[in-house]
Amino acid sequence: MRKNRLRLVGVLAAVLVATGIGSPAQASHKQPTLADLAERHGRYFGSATDNPELTDTAYKALLGSEFDMITPGNGMKWYATEPQQGVFDWTNGDEIVDLARSKHQRVRAHTLVWHSQLPSWLTGREWTAGELRAVLKKHIQTEVRHYRGKVYSWDVVNEAFNEDGTYRETLWYKTLGPGYIADALRWAHQADPHAKLYVNDYNIEAVGPKSDAYYALAKELKAQRVPLDGIGLQAHLALQYGYPTTLEDNLRRFSRLGLDTALTEVDVRMILPATDEKLAQQADWYRDLTEACLAVRRCVGVTVWDYTDKYSWIPAFFPGEGAALPWDEQLLPKPAYFAIRDALK
Repeated sequence: MRKNRLRLVGVLAAVLVATGIGSPAQASHKQPTLADLAERHGRYFGSATDNPELTDTAYKALLGSEFDMITPGNGMKWYATEPQQGVFDWTNGDEIVDLARSKHQRVRAHTLVWHSQLPSWLTGREWTAGELRAVLKKHIQTEVRHYRGKVYSWDVVNEAFNEDGTYRETLWYKTLGPGYIADALRWAHQADPHAKLYVNDYNIEAVGPKSDAYYALAKELKAQRVPLDGIGLQAHLALQYGYPTTLEDNLRRFSRLGLDTALTEVDVRMILPATDEKLAQQADWYRDLTEACLAVRRCVGVTVWDYTDKYSWIPAFFPGEGAALPWDEQLLPKPAYFAIRDALK
């Protein structure tokens, strides 16, 4: 029954938009936004964005009205911010921070320490532990100081573990050992004591070896009084792999450690073509994950990894898959959008 109702709502919305009634611009004046609805629960509802799409005025208008938290998809990563050693470039990050601030939105800053999208000067040579430690500390503290007072939180360390719960053999781990995570958090805290500090990863939504590794790490860091505020669960989901049914339990166990949680990079991809049935299932998943966050007091909010299929990363990385986001390529709301609204009501 729920799926049929959802499909009817989606079809009705598409008809209204097609006839010029309730276009996205008008709708924002008539009904509360996702951010408005989330705020009633003491949560935020956010979207990632990236610099190239900010030239799209229709896209930018929805980004500025529907959400209250913004994540720069690429503009704060190492290749963008320190393209040459010691030479910092804030152009892309500043553009997104300035845009968010102009719309009274907060920023989840992303990301300081990751194994991917590193500049060639960093990956193209061997480092001693002492050299790399100094480079890492300088990068973290320079970037965090630059955005001090302008961002809500940082994904300090991104994707530190393998699927089996072992440490990922990154440049950082191989050269500095597992202590690089605690060091990174301490350095970020020194540079901005008010920013919330997160570790962030994918495939940790369900209870399992990878999320267990983060649970053990978080316990250890808390015991050592390392400044860790939260766990980011990316929630890049795919219909063909099943829904993470232990999500709510998992959020609860992290909150019992005194940590916030957030769903940080949400999308729900499917094998194309998208059918009514798949879109209805996707809508159920979006509703369920939103409800899971609302059910756990310390789950602070949900961010979709950009809000429209027009700018999704999925098709380029998973050929033959897509349709992962709550708005379609024409910026029209899909059943998933109405399911999120339903959950937030």
